[in-house]
Amino acid sequence: MSDLITVTGMVLASSPVGEYDKRLVILTAERGKIAAFAKGARRPKSPLMAGSRLFAFGTMELYEGRTSYNVKSIQPRRLFDELAADIEAVCYGTYFCEFADYYGREGIDGRELINLLYAALLALGHPDRDRALLRAAFELRAMASQGEYSETPFAACGESASYAWSYVLGAPMSKVFAFRLSEPAAREFITAVENLKKYYIDRNFQSLEVLNSLQAI
Repeated sequence: MSDLITVTGMVLASSPVGEYDKRLVILTAERGKIAAFAKGARRPKSPLMAGSRLFAFGTMELYEGRTSYNVKSIQPRRLFDELAADIEAVCYGTYFCEFADYYGREGIDGRELINLLYAALLALGHPDRDRALLRAAFELRAMASQGEYSETPFAACGESASYAWSYVLGAPMSKVFAFRLSEPAAREFITAVENLKKYYIDRNFQSLEVLNSLQAI
């Protein structure tokens, strides 16, 4: 008999399996990143349909098996439906989830990364945000949460960009994105984060390639 556990988590990826099922990658507060099967989630009127979508955040009951988890129920708290009508916002959000997937590990406390991801998705819903700057701030704080960061910018920066760097590293999670920069300072900050990312991360993100292609149109 499998054990039933309750977790708080966010769906990082959702893919079809068979005719009616889904395989979910979930970042959980209690157990880090896990994979789980949501049986019947693609059936019309399935109680698992809404909560098994990308970006869905909520409370989940899972059966823990020897090699995988199976979803019993999902109580969504936030679905971020407001992003669906904005293809660029969806691309950014998908990239944030892929970035969190890269750093997520099973068996660790996932609260910090979940809170950061939640705050970033909320910020994406504000059309006046500089999304390139938002992305860089997310990357920096996500890397810092895993101990991969520099106390000072990873490039020559002026006072404003240097202050923003320190702010992002130390701000409460709910306030990480509550700052603005002039265009020149934003470019400095973004360049410094990109240099840091190249130093620590040796891989390409498919969702970022899609985002870059969209912005090139």
